[in-house]
Amino acid sequence: NAKLDLLNEKCIVNHSCYFGATNSNYKDFHKLDKHRVCGIKLFMGSSTGNMLVDRINSLQNIFNGTDMLIAAHCEDPAIIKENTAKYKAMYAEENDVPIGKHPNIRSTAACYASSGLAVKLAEQADARLHILHVSTAKELRLFKSTPLAEKHITAEACIAHLFYSLSDYRTLGTRIKCNPAIKRKNDRDALRAAVNSGLIDVIATDHAPHLLADKEGGALKAASGMPMIQFSLVSMLELADEGIFTLETIVEKMCHAPAEIYRINERGYIREGYRADLVLVRPNAPWKVTTDKILSKCGWSPMEGHTFNWKVEKTFANGHLIYGDGTVDESYRGEELRFN
Repeated sequence: NAKLDLLNEKCIVNHSCYFGATNSNYKDFHKLDKHRVCGIKLFMGSSTGNMLVDRINSLQNIFNGTDMLIAAHCEDPAIIKENTAKYKAMYAEENDVPIGKHPNIRSTAACYASSGLAVKLAEQADARLHILHVSTAKELRLFKSTPLAEKHITAEACIAHLFYSLSDYRTLGTRIKCNPAIKRKNDRDALRAAVNSGLIDVIATDHAPHLLADKEGGALKAASGMPMIQFSLVSMLELADEGIFTLETIVEKMCHAPAEIYRINERGYIREGYRADLVLVRPNAPWKVTTDKILSKCGWSPMEGHTFNWKVEKTFANGHLIYGDGTVDESYRGEELRFN
């Protein structure tokens, strides 16, 4: 409640937050207000603090303990630990493991083992599961392309995994280091195809605005995550220009499907009676990403130097103009989302 109060006090856009699962707090699920909390966030891969849930009995209790959406970050910590030890030994005489080995440490096997376990537990408990930031072709075997309304298990792909691939580490280095790791071109291409086929339901960002100083190092020492929200829509529109996605698919995966999966009240569609959360974009309006155009407080982006053909001109939250002519209305406060 204190976090929601802070969001209501400070946040320009509409907002909610998850309840973070731990190995022991599933007993508190019944206290949650399902109209205010968007779901249970479950880290089945290593995270900060006590957020890693790695006991099978705790996982079973979580999946059997709620009818709320369980949103899971899936990477197997034992496989990552084993891979880390292997590459530390391999590069023992160097200061860090090269960034290009990050997808070998946080490997396809680590992702698939964890996602597979999550799907198995969700099926056994008949739970609602949403797997976050799918990064491998192999994981796509776990999902179905049935209509969204019929799914209990859904999947998300992040902008970074749809935009970048292994070769980009050579030019961008740790700027594109994230968890799960950006992997090979065949993984990226399989994810793109899965968005179009319906195996992937949502396109999202995993916004982590670390300072550039925190991104120094290699596969082990540099912080994971990048700021991607500001350039997420124009990145997808660029892929539409390349013929990879249709405009309709982008709207479906970034607007409609999230509203359906999270059961967000009166949002996600342009409909009478719904909140007017709208963005106006102009095609054929080239512009280059330079430092002065970056709105994130961290002050950098992996997109620096990139030229986009689409430009966001105006953004409305609840019918209120919060971005236009390059400026943000800092005085506006968004609304707390409600869930059906």
